[in-house]
Amino acid sequence: MFRKIMLFLETWKESKHRKPLILQGARQVGKTWSVLEFGRTHYENVAYFNFETNPKLAETFEESISPDYLIPILSHISGQTIIKEKTLIVFDEVQLCERALTSLKYFCEDAPDYHIIVAGSLLGVAVNRTTFSFPVGKVDMKTLYPMDLEEFMLALGEDALVEQIKKCFQANTPMPSALHDTAMRLYRQYLVVGGMPECVTQFVQTGDYILIRHIQDTILASYLNDMSKYNNLNEIKKTRLAYDNITVQLSKKNTRFQYKLIKKGGRASEFENAIEWLCLTGIVSRVFRVEQIKKPLENYRDIDAFKIYVSDLGLLAAKKNVAANDLLYMAEELDDFKGGLVENYVNVQLTINGYETYYWMSERGAEIDFIIQRQGQLIPIEVKSADNTKAKSLKVYMDAFKPAYAIKLSAKNFGFEDGKKTVPLYAAFCI
Repeated sequence: MFRKIMLFLETWKESKHRKPLILQGARQVGKTWSVLEFGRTHYENVAYFNFETNPKLAETFEESISPDYLIPILSHISGQTIIKEKTLIVFDEVQLCERALTSLKYFCEDAPDYHIIVAGSLLGVAVNRTTFSFPVGKVDMKTLYPMDLEEFMLALGEDALVEQIKKCFQANTPMPSALHDTAMRLYRQYLVVGGMPECVTQFVQTGDYILIRHIQDTILASYLNDMSKYNNLNEIKKTRLAYDNITVQLSKKNTRFQYKLIKKGGRASEFENAIEWLCLTGIVSRVFRVEQIKKPLENYRDIDAFKIYVSDLGLLAAKKNVAANDLLYMAEELDDFKGGLVENYVNVQLTINGYETYYWMSERGAEIDFIIQRQGQLIPIEVKSADNTKAKSLKVYMDAFKPAYAIKLSAKNFGFEDGKKTVPLYAAFCI
């Protein structure tokens, strides 16, 4: 399967300023596969070390973390001769060995010719530990997310359709109706399957939604296991409560996150650590409200007003126990959930493309789902789950802030009118 991360890794390998790379991301998003596949296709050999499957490995780093000391020992353990620039060294589940992470500083300073990538599922949590010596400034960092809709379509062999979508996006010209219908069908399939590589692989091979749901349930169980295994004892119950409630809140008309909905009388002071833990693991992400439309948006965010979206659409469907056919045919019974689901989908595509997303609300309640900085411009994005694209809030925003243009995402075909770029939901990856 094609993963866009490969293009980043190729650039990293050839960079004159290359540093050891930390690849982070939630469990099961494809970190290990991507790194090993990259090593297989771009290096003479790969020296792979997993701190979860080989707990004794951590003992190697206790005596010294100097590259001169480590390289001969790691060569022996892996049964591979580690050669500068020709061997890819991979440390997996590196959050389990703090000294291995600290060693990256010395690889950067004393042995920059060794190519090293470390991967981990809970690195965000690990980095926040107080006992931790993180190699600040001595590493490159990249987050891997689940597959976006483009990668999903390519996995299904829809290369020509992807190219057509990109052309229509650039030119603001409608897709032929048959292709538009095909792309909308693939978009709805993506809502069911999501972007976890194992789920996508099974879908390509079998098309069996029941099997895919079983895989999703297994992944969700591994997340719950992590909450118990890698979390503060006092926070485990709160974290599970918060995580269970996030999907409930996406079904509300107002998708702004409210602590009091987790439990009666719930407050930020009680649950903010739990929310932070979920964000650090990459399982969820927060989108803050901005109080002013000015650059940089980060300076104007309201830290008390935010929405929370989950990292994968398929896991969201599994968590809500939504039947595949209900999503494939957008059943009326899902009306309360559609708005939050589609917002979540758009946030996933924007996040994968590297955007920091925010939302905006006027004093009178007009709301814009997303504000992003695109090509130097602050662009509002309005999201609709169907082809009803009346957008009063967007008019309020455009009258107030005069953006270069606005983007309207819905089930409608491509177009451009009155400063509004109409984009079908399946083309969110083009933004």
